[in-house]
Amino acid sequence: MEINKAVLAFGALSQETRLQVFRLLVEHGPDGTPAGTLSASLGIPHNTLSFHLSHMSNAGLILSRREGRSIIYSANFEFFTDLIRYMVEDCCREDMASIRDHKTKNCSIIELSKFCQPTLQEAKT
Repeated sequence: MEINKAVLAFGALSQETRLQVFRLLVEHGPDGTPAGTLSASLGIPHNTLSFHLSHMSNAGLILSRREGRSIIYSANFEFFTDLIRYMVEDCCREDMASIRDHKTKNCSIIELSKFCQPTLQEAKT
């Protein structure tokens, strides 16, 4: 992933309403949900939601499709997986995080090390 795409995506997610919308779209899974459902669930006016959805779409975070008279929005799971993979592979040391593909489940597994602050005694040694 190019750094500019990552910066654009993280910038879009750094706004509270857009992060709430994205999290809700993740909950709805690949099938997505209509904008009206998002608006009602989050108490966001339609015109405000439309602005945020456009911003997220331009960043590559969400997809949309027309079904009859409705527009269905869904999280772009492929893009978001690439974004996470970018962070783990290109920004973290191996002893902090790793990512591997699980062949039988057709998914990626991210393993994060648990970091604890050393106690005062441990820090002295």
